[in-house]
Amino acid sequence: MKIKKREVEDLVFVSYLEEMLQKKKFLKMNRYLQHGNTTCLLHSIAVAYFSYRLCKLLRLNVHEKELIRGALLHDYFLYDWHQKYKPCDDVGRHAFIHPRIALFNARKDFEINGIEEDIIAKHMFPLTFYPPKYRESVVICLVDKMCSIYETFSKCAYKKVTNLVVSDKKERRIVGRRINLYN
Repeated sequence: MKIKKREVEDLVFVSYLEEMLQKKKFLKMNRYLQHGNTTCLLHSIAVAYFSYRLCKLLRLNVHEKELIRGALLHDYFLYDWHQKYKPCDDVGRHAFIHPRIALFNARKDFEINGIEEDIIAKHMFPLTFYPPKYRESVVICLVDKMCSIYETFSKCAYKKVTNLVVSDKKERRIVGRRINLYN
């Protein structure tokens, strides 16, 4: 039986994803809606997956672990930005300040390195004013915008993402339940 390159690459992605899904604080992202009816957790998984796939497609030389972890934590702000919230009384300011809040939370709850920090802090460029420093940050910045647009106009985004990264049906149900794909 021949193993396809894509299957191996997806296994690499899933290994980093599973590592993060073991963290209860990370799973809190599933409590908050991001765009449309997509949760912050599902949005972050989609951004991580499509960023990883884009890098593979374009054969970009990137730090895979940092790319995936940074994407998974890029919206780790842990509040409902649709409602008024103390750090951001004006809901419209969320786009400008949530990267700093996500970075603060990520530093507090995870050990992150400079590339991951740059991804989290600058994923909203040009609203964050400072451009991304690393190739990984640029990719996340672009893919995040594309995913956000898709989520805003899609009723039930990303059911297929689970099928792409988890081949076993039993595992798919477990991951799907964790991120509420089948509600």
